[in-house]
Amino acid sequence: MRSQILDCIVIGGGQAGLSVAYFLKRKKVNFLVLDDCENPGGSWQYTWDSLKLFSPAQFSSLSGWQMPKTMGDYPTKDEFLNYLRAYEKRYDFPVERGVLVDEVVKVGKVFELKTQFGVYKAKTVVSATGTAKEPFIPHYANQHKFKGIQMHSSVYKNADNLNGKHVLVIGGGNSGAQILAEISKVATTKWVTLKPPVFLPKEIDGRYLFNQATAFYLNQPGTEKRPASLGDIVQVESVREGLERNVFNDVRPFEEFTERGVIWQDGIEEVVDAVVWCTGFKPNLRHLKSLGIVDNFRVETVGTRVVHEPNLWLVGYGNWTGFASATIYGVGKTAKRTVEQIVEVLKR
Repeated sequence: MRSQILDCIVIGGGQAGLSVAYFLKRKKVNFLVLDDCENPGGSWQYTWDSLKLFSPAQFSSLSGWQMPKTMGDYPTKDEFLNYLRAYEKRYDFPVERGVLVDEVVKVGKVFELKTQFGVYKAKTVVSATGTAKEPFIPHYANQHKFKGIQMHSSVYKNADNLNGKHVLVIGGGNSGAQILAEISKVATTKWVTLKPPVFLPKEIDGRYLFNQATAFYLNQPGTEKRPASLGDIVQVESVREGLERNVFNDVRPFEEFTERGVIWQDGIEEVVDAVVWCTGFKPNLRHLKSLGIVDNFRVETVGTRVVHEPNLWLVGYGNWTGFASATIYGVGKTAKRTVEQIVEVLKR
């Protein structure tokens, strides 16, 4: 397909890219998905082994086909990966794998996407590369001097190499809670969070959070105060079990690192063997820098459409590219609107 100018190229074959592909195919657009992974599943392939989604299957589904019922209340990583693979196969999307888009440039009215296999051309482009390639680790004084283990949640797989160690888990979201619950079974742990984490009641999970957040975002009556946040911790099985063991003893951040550990705000040094950073990600937008539209990991958009490159769209990076577009449940709405705009551009 490198010899032709396509109507649209989607960069990224994860949940956001597949959502866009679904609507492009329904509209019979001549498109292609370029994905740098060798296998389907996007960034979910690289998450930790025991990860659980925090919404039931029917609320963890992409447009067009509901995820099959899972063994437990919440889908496992492998169950969701199997669903993504089956979804891609079911709709027979045109995907080229192992293709890394290094740079996107504009030549006249055509986008040229430079890859290790040559240049792909398209009239419109959707960037759906997500955040997994840009893990965020906050800076602490003397961090480079620490001789223990440091790893981000993006590379954490399991607790096998942490047995018997003293571990700091840093970050108060769902990933921090799930990973700490697992590590605490084989190691002593301390949970470092910016503020006291909020555990949701057992009966509230991702589906309720999303619906409530949507109502709040749309300013619907009765939603003046938001009682819960998408960042609050859902009680999946591992978290409930951790609460029963009383392992979630959170403390506020330390001052700095030492060679052997950290110094807390009261000046006391504590010896630490390992630090696991569950501190989130930044958008992966390196391939767009040549267009001169990226500023501090952000691009100016109206919805998903780029202001200064109106034939370019960004899907799945967070609320600034469509409300809840970084969630499985929420990305479909922004993908649909994006494709509607693309079709209008192609008609003109």
